[in-house]
Amino acid sequence: MALFFCGNDTATAYNVDKGILNNGCFVDALNLIPHVFLLFITFPILFIGWGSQSSKVQIHHNTWLHFPGHSFRWILTFILLFVLVCEIAEGMVSDRKMKTRHLHLVMPATMGFIAAITSIVYYHNIETSNFPKLLLALFIYWVLAFITKSIKLLKYYNHGVGISQLRFCITFMLVFLYGSLMAVEISVIIFRKYVFFTNPKKVKPPEDLQDLGVRFLQPFVNLLSKATYWWMNPLIISAHKRPIDLKTIGKLPIATRALTNYMCLKEAYEEQKKNVRFPGDRPPSIWRSMYRAYGRQIFLSSTFRYLADLLGFAGPLCIYKIVDQGSKNNKSNCTINETIFKKGIIGNNTMNQAENITFTDVYFVSSKEFLEDAYVLAVLLFLTLILQRTFLQASYYVAIETGINLRGALLAMIYNKILRLSTSNMSMGEMTLGQINNLVAIETNQLMWFLFLCPNLWAMPVQIIMGVILLCCMLGISALVGASVIALLAPLQYFIATKLADAQKSTLDYSTERLKTTSEILKGIKLLKLYAWEHIFCDNVEKTRMQELTSLKSFALYTSLSMFMNAAIPIAAVLATFLVYTNKESSVLSSAVAFASLSLFNILVTPLFLLSTVVRFTVKALFSEQKLKAFLTSDEISDDGFRGGETSLNVETCKKHSGVHTKAFNRRQPLKGQLEGYEQPLRRYIRSRETEDVSVKVTNGSFSWGSGMATLSNVSIRIPTGQLTMIVGQVGCGKSSLLLATLGEMLKVSGKVYWNKEPENEMNQEITWSAHEIEPVFEATGRNRNSVAYSAQKPWLLNTTVEENITFGGPFIKQRYKAVIDACSLQPDIDLLPFGDQTEIGERGINLSGGQRQRICVARALYQDTNTVFLDDPFSALDIHLSDHLMQEGILKFLREDKRTIALVTHKLQYLTHADWIIAMKDGTIIREGTLKDFQNHDVELYEHWKTLMNRQDQEFEKETEGESQTILERKTLRRAMYSREAKAQMDDEDEEEDEEDDEEDNMSTVMRLRTKMPWRAFWRYLTSGGFFLLFLLIISKLLKHSVMVAIDYCLAAWTSQCTSQNVSTVTDKIQQHHYKMWYSILCSVGIMLCLITSLTVEWMGLTAAKNLHRNLLNKIILAPVRFFDSTPLGQILNRFSADTNIIDQHIPPTLESLTRSTFLCLSAIGVLTFVTPIFLVALLPFGVAFYFIQKYFRVASKDLQELDDSTQLPLLCHFSETAEGLTTIRAFRHEARFKQRMLELTDANNIAYLFLSAANRWLEVRTDYLGAYIVLLAALASIAYSNYKDLPSGLVGFGLTYALTVCNYLNWVVRNLADLEVQMGAVKKVNSFLNIESENYEGTMDPSQVPADWPQQGEIKIQDLCVRYDPTLKPVLKHVKAYITPGQKVGICGRTGSGKSSLSLAFFRMVDIFEGKIVIDGIDICKLPLHTLRSRLSIILQDPVLFSGSIRFNLDPECKCTDDRLWEALEIAQLKNMVKSLPGGLNAMVTEGGENFSVGQRQLFSLARAFVRKSSILIMDEATASIDMATESILQKVVMTAFADRTVVTIAHRVHTILTADLVIVMKRGNILEYDKPESLLAHEGGIFASFVKADM
Repeated sequence: MALFFCGNDTATAYNVDKGILNNGCFVDALNLIPHVFLLFITFPILFIGWGSQSSKVQIHHNTWLHFPGHSFRWILTFILLFVLVCEIAEGMVSDRKMKTRHLHLVMPATMGFIAAITSIVYYHNIETSNFPKLLLALFIYWVLAFITKSIKLLKYYNHGVGISQLRFCITFMLVFLYGSLMAVEISVIIFRKYVFFTNPKKVKPPEDLQDLGVRFLQPFVNLLSKATYWWMNPLIISAHKRPIDLKTIGKLPIATRALTNYMCLKEAYEEQKKNVRFPGDRPPSIWRSMYRAYGRQIFLSSTFRYLADLLGFAGPLCIYKIVDQGSKNNKSNCTINETIFKKGIIGNNTMNQAENITFTDVYFVSSKEFLEDAYVLAVLLFLTLILQRTFLQASYYVAIETGINLRGALLAMIYNKILRLSTSNMSMGEMTLGQINNLVAIETNQLMWFLFLCPNLWAMPVQIIMGVILLCCMLGISALVGASVIALLAPLQYFIATKLADAQKSTLDYSTERLKTTSEILKGIKLLKLYAWEHIFCDNVEKTRMQELTSLKSFALYTSLSMFMNAAIPIAAVLATFLVYTNKESSVLSSAVAFASLSLFNILVTPLFLLSTVVRFTVKALFSEQKLKAFLTSDEISDDGFRGGETSLNVETCKKHSGVHTKAFNRRQPLKGQLEGYEQPLRRYIRSRETEDVSVKVTNGSFSWGSGMATLSNVSIRIPTGQLTMIVGQVGCGKSSLLLATLGEMLKVSGKVYWNKEPENEMNQEITWSAHEIEPVFEATGRNRNSVAYSAQKPWLLNTTVEENITFGGPFIKQRYKAVIDACSLQPDIDLLPFGDQTEIGERGINLSGGQRQRICVARALYQDTNTVFLDDPFSALDIHLSDHLMQEGILKFLREDKRTIALVTHKLQYLTHADWIIAMKDGTIIREGTLKDFQNHDVELYEHWKTLMNRQDQEFEKETEGESQTILERKTLRRAMYSREAKAQMDDEDEEEDEEDDEEDNMSTVMRLRTKMPWRAFWRYLTSGGFFLLFLLIISKLLKHSVMVAIDYCLAAWTSQCTSQNVSTVTDKIQQHHYKMWYSILCSVGIMLCLITSLTVEWMGLTAAKNLHRNLLNKIILAPVRFFDSTPLGQILNRFSADTNIIDQHIPPTLESLTRSTFLCLSAIGVLTFVTPIFLVALLPFGVAFYFIQKYFRVASKDLQELDDSTQLPLLCHFSETAEGLTTIRAFRHEARFKQRMLELTDANNIAYLFLSAANRWLEVRTDYLGAYIVLLAALASIAYSNYKDLPSGLVGFGLTYALTVCNYLNWVVRNLADLEVQMGAVKKVNSFLNIESENYEGTMDPSQVPADWPQQGEIKIQDLCVRYDPTLKPVLKHVKAYITPGQKVGICGRTGSGKSSLSLAFFRMVDIFEGKIVIDGIDICKLPLHTLRSRLSIILQDPVLFSGSIRFNLDPECKCTDDRLWEALEIAQLKNMVKSLPGGLNAMVTEGGENFSVGQRQLFSLARAFVRKSSILIMDEATASIDMATESILQKVVMTAFADRTVVTIAHRVHTILTADLVIVMKRGNILEYDKPESLLAHEGGIFASFVKADM
């Protein structure tokens, strides 16, 4: 067909006789001029100007500026583009009604569309470069476009074209939009004054963008980038090259930081507090504070949600119209209809042409006619889908960002409250550490999740009502049947959700119990292996696991029922509705109604089911708010009680500790550092006027812990300045309370506390300090006089390095640090640590002993440059040598010579001679205070009592010097732990890739390839762990289910097509109708059945896999050689049983189900679309490529961001718990500001990781949603084309479009679930890595039945040329050892550390690899025996006594083989009978975890009783007396000599004097025997090694 600009329908097309502007074609041509002008002007600037600046891309975002009306301009441009698309479509529809083609109907609009895109691209480039003068071109363009469109509108009006014609409306809209854009441009000129003004205005970019550390750009980018998360592209693509870390994601913008949000929420909360004047008034509401602080964001999110939900109904309505048009096209094949149709068009056309012949010869389309065009509807459907998904993701993002902001604010509020919590609250158990942890980890998250789901709460009811109304319009009263099916089953869904929560709770309880048992096994694994008790304890774990699995079965059942209902209820509702509808008189179900209703039901099901979840979260949030409110209104330390201040001075807290770092405070914001300004006024100290040499003075003080009773009463004391004051008294007399009372930690009932401080200007001036005015660190020379260096009785450490624990935020001064380390004898301990003083200690680091922890705390107090030092019983966990050294070097030399005021609480009365001042206490009162001479003169009785105690302590000192000190033992333990760590370092790392991947080069590209690769091997391991039968059943049921689902909809398509094309009047037609109805009902019933089968199969398979993986893991671990436990940290093994098992138990099955469902749905949809319109396959190629790259990039980035989110959560939770534990220390040091600052940094680090993860999810969903919309557009266009030209049944059109819409819903879930599954498969991979460890060889060459029942009877041991090593890769630890031990002989083995003593004892039990030689016991080579038989016939007492939680009976005889008499006999021999008899329950008395309710000595005696119960003729004692006191040791020695007189006893000696009475002594060195004889003979040889050992030990 010929192309003409003005068409060639009539001769008047090019006629300009009545004036050039009265020719419509010319007016359209005139409208081209502005667009051509803009393209001509801007293209050279865009492509030449910016194209040449290749560095433009690298310009940092701090150059980004938003001109006035920025967002408004973008919104207007988007609307302009939409109106121009409508103009193009209207032109095309109009053009189709005429004989020849009229280019002027489409060309100006097309050029306008290109110009509009160019304008916004041009504007964006100018804005980012901050070059406003170039905006003049845009201003000229808007003016020209406005003028030309106004002329066109005026001419339409003059020629009678009115509002009934769509073209008039479009032109009017364009005039308005061009005018608005012109106004925006004028406002930029007025504001920036870049043209027509002499002084252009200079502006700076936002403050955040001047900080190069801010990488979260969502608040600053343009509207298009905001909506599509385009700014995330560089991060997500770069994740493919290098992992994302905290440095990559940078800092949070100011508005999102915890401090900013805290100020916001606190302000709203404080305002309510002002209204609470009387005790009975209602306390401030957190809900109201949240509304005031975040109401605007919640409203914005809800608005986006409403818009998205309303636009969501466009899908079913467009389907209805498109299918309806298709069915009309099918009917129009009938000649009559065709004739009528043609007449209508021609008549209409002629009428229009007659009316407007003078102005234009074109056809004018009405709005109704325009919206009935199928192609227009297809494009409209595409655009509404794009818009709906954009609004939906915007709603999600705003809600999540608001939730994160709220959580940050709540955490800051909780932390602030913790720092002001009354100490009595913590000590009296009103507020436990567990409750605080719950507030931080659970309650704040519940409120955050409530805000995430908040928009749903009011959007869902509206969505449900709208859906039901539309269904009623289509189906009449029948729609209510389907809606009621869904509505009635919604409470059932809520019930299931509640049961699910209960099942999860009970699973958690059993899981905790199982972990406790597993932890005990792993801690005592050496003993269990030596006693051959592994299977007993393994059965205990399995028993608890079975209870857990029963609970998990309930969890799985309710989960599968929930999934079943989600899938089955839409089918049931649709079936019920259609059956009722078709059974009504004269109701024919058309394709349009059927598939539009189907889409509406799919929309309706989601809110009805989600509503139960939202309601559940709302209820949880209400409870959480109550708990938070109770916490925030709990007791605080009184302002006037803190360090005795009577008046308060509003000085910023940060000033108290000038060592605060102020990185997160913004120096230019008006907020500055007001975090502490609200809540912590600094108390002015009352200076004691009576005496200038007193540091602290208490007059007539009574103090209580808040329980009403005074703990301390009638206290009047003084602590002299610059002197050593000792506070002494019996245990529990109130010494520690006295220190805390002076620090203001106790409630003051009466009296006064005075603190004497040197006058400092800033303390006496009414100044308010801002955080940003503080120097980062305090001067090394100036004393920090406001704080007290306090060392608590219970050592408190931070989860950080040793150095940071000691310096505690102060500057590092090398000489001072070294002096403190030496004074506290920490250097030998530091030398043992893998990274010296840079080693992390505390919960997440190396576990130190009590004494080592205590000395670090004392070192912290010594290192701080404060006037006053309070030491609360610093010698309690130290041995006598260390106590003496600390007293001499630390307190007397380091502190006293420095003229520091020292208050020392102690039980070591031998140090009283060093005291300048002594305070003696008894039962919460002061007996007397004064110098030692005062006591000698005025309280002789007390002085004599002290002398007696001093003598006793001196004797203890002599005793302890005989043996190895406690400190040396602690260091040995630490060395052993470090040895294990070093051995571990040599082993494979747990997170290494699978075997074949380990062999590859460790270069960057290989690592990145492995990161992008799905862990298929772990995935296969998981599936096969569930069993091949269940795997087969899962695949078959899934395929069948989705095939039946497609069949159901195909049946509906065939049924409705038949209804549409025929008149259902004849009997045959009615029979056919019943036939379709019957098949549809059968298929729906089968579909519902299959939904249940698949959901049960997935959960059943998941449960079986979890059961098998845990059982295999437990068996592998229990049977692993002991070297595995020496070289693998306990925490790592426990992680496999806790976090990883939890993921396998509860997280993988639902993810797998969701992944398979969404994948099959998308594949079904693509299959259906290909079947309906085969040409669709061609369009699938670009879709496939785009989808592949989106999922490939997203998976890697998502995995990194999830790991970042997880890794930043733990330090935050730890910081809260360690602050609550060390509250008194922090407050004494006045370090609240520093700890708050740290909390803000940790909160922001966690929030930014979560925010980026949320933005990454939105990035994915926007892209997959747009791909889904592209699929819908292609499907719609192809279906329309096929129905027009190939008579495609209307039912199939609806069938295809309904499935195309499901792609839109499920595409993003395919990628999300794939990414989640990849992360979760990491747990399977870690478990799998432990399933590959080598087990001990439990089988022997001898059959257990061949071993005599009473073997070994005599206890004869022959060691023949024995060579032993721990591992085939390591050097031998015993080399060709030969020895002979006769039956009943007592043998002592000694040697230095590492000589091979313990290795020899382990060789008897084959715990080490005997690769040469043999040990023969009573004529049998132990290497031939089965391991269980060998170990069950020998007895051993280890150095570290191990007791398990359970009864005493269970600890002595877990196999339940012995009688009570035998057990009592054993206890009597171990001298424990009386003690056990006194316990409630006797033998059934409970032992707590690790035997903590017994002393170390008692535990060792229980080990002895355990060995006796076994009645073995051979007993090995491996340094059994190392960790017990002298008294217990002598009991043990006596028992061995009497009770074990007839047995062979091999003693590995710790103290050489313990084996002087032995029959035979073996001296070892470096795995060889050096001396072998009776002790008398060896002692006679003076130059011998044994003789030198004995001399050294004397």
